[in-house]
Amino acid sequence: MEPLMNYLWLFVVAGGPVILAAAFIFALLRRRRLKREERRRRDEATRELYRR
Repeated sequence: MEPLMNYLWLFVVAGGPVILAAAFIFALLRRRRLKREERRRRDEATRELYRR
């Protein structure tokens, strides 16, 4: 039973950060860039909010 627990802790300690890093990289790769018109509308709406 003891060796099994050692492998379990190895998975938790080493595998956890690897899974977290993979999820972070996946999220960065899936992020959509705004097109020029979308950026312009976003900036215009932000300026309008700050004018109030």
